[in-house]
Amino acid sequence: MELLLQINSYLYYPILIIILIGAGLYFTVRTGFLQISLFRESLRVLKEKPHDGEVSSFQALMISTASRVGTGNIVGVAQAICLGGYGAVFWMWLIALIGGSSAFIESTLAQIYKRKGEDGSSYGGPSYYIEIALGSRFFGVLFAIFLILTYAVGFNMLASFNMTDSFRVYDFFVEGQTSWIIGACLALVAGYCILGGGKRIIKATSTVVPLMGILFVAMALFMIIRHIHFMPVVFKNIFADAFNFQAIFGGLAGSALVHGIKRGLYSNEAGMGSAPNAAAAADVSHPVKQGLVQMFSVFLDTLVICSATAFMAMASGVEATPELAGAAYVQESLSTVFGHFGYIFITLSLTLFAFTTLLGNLYYVDSCLTYLNKKTPSKTFMLVYRLIAIGLIFLGSSLKMDFAWNIADFLMALMVLVNIPAILLLGNQAIAALNDYKKQSQAGLDPHFVGSHIGIDESKLDYWK
Repeated sequence: MELLLQINSYLYYPILIIILIGAGLYFTVRTGFLQISLFRESLRVLKEKPHDGEVSSFQALMISTASRVGTGNIVGVAQAICLGGYGAVFWMWLIALIGGSSAFIESTLAQIYKRKGEDGSSYGGPSYYIEIALGSRFFGVLFAIFLILTYAVGFNMLASFNMTDSFRVYDFFVEGQTSWIIGACLALVAGYCILGGGKRIIKATSTVVPLMGILFVAMALFMIIRHIHFMPVVFKNIFADAFNFQAIFGGLAGSALVHGIKRGLYSNEAGMGSAPNAAAAADVSHPVKQGLVQMFSVFLDTLVICSATAFMAMASGVEATPELAGAAYVQESLSTVFGHFGYIFITLSLTLFAFTTLLGNLYYVDSCLTYLNKKTPSKTFMLVYRLIAIGLIFLGSSLKMDFAWNIADFLMALMVLVNIPAILLLGNQAIAALNDYKKQSQAGLDPHFVGSHIGIDESKLDYWK
């Protein structure tokens, strides 16, 4: 455990801090600050209808949001504040703001190089653009393996643990017993959807995610309004602690900077290469449309859901201490207004967040298994894999907190180390696609994509031929 913690400390500072912020700033400038200039366009594109039977931009958004908007939006934010300080919220905002451009690039690339399925649907992701555009099957396979380990093992076990952790405040919780029962219930319910395949996953997430997000934000707004007089102090604490450089450089690994970036990355996944797997499934007329939708998803996750968690907790007046790191901090905060119902609400939210996270995560894993096998794996293989995935969800409920978070941090760092260099090398193609999209839009057209118009050899394309 100590060795894993030391490795993560080095991976996140200086390596990932430099890579994530550097790539985000680079793409932000190269795209003309599209997070601001094309924000309204991202909302318009989200409403477009797909062809009959195809995955819409909204459904692709819900799949990626199901993974992004998860237990990390409650437990991860609370942990970052309790362990890193109030300034962690600022660094989460920053990584989301500049990370939106990285999310746009990777999802646009996934759309450009997506493949056509036998039923006319599309699929793809980083492994495909790494192999096809960069000519490296090795790194495509490496990324797919890292994603499978991160989501099927690291993130799913962590989601199960985070949900179970919210039950520790109740009198009926018995350490070593109750966690197994809760884990079994979650595994059985998730297993029902997982064994139903991708279509059932899409249907379930499209229904649950919007309801889950609306209820949680509504509760946060109530807490903020109830403590509106305290909000200036909340913002003061966030910005004062974010720029407390003496504290940052005095203990960097545990600082607001590092905790904010860790939990920000875990929450919004910008630049990790996960969301492009969902983006590639969307039926759109131009790759940039889905790039813009996934950029919006980053904002929805961090600037709305994560901020909601931070504000409702910090405005309550409950002191953020290491002992409360996790679900307990938010539960104690809500209990100041709602009493015991505050505990129940967070448990319910985490249950829904964990459920949708598990489904979104395994959708990504399915995509990478197809890539590794060069076709959809046999029904027997997929059944065995899904049963193993259900077993890991069950086991995750009884992990120790430090181990659960450290293994997830380590695995997602490996994904970033493969994906960010790839999109830096291929970024010019996504930017050329963006310029093509703008040109067609300004001419009053509904943009349609032709690879040769941006200098791409169409022999490398499949879906867009």
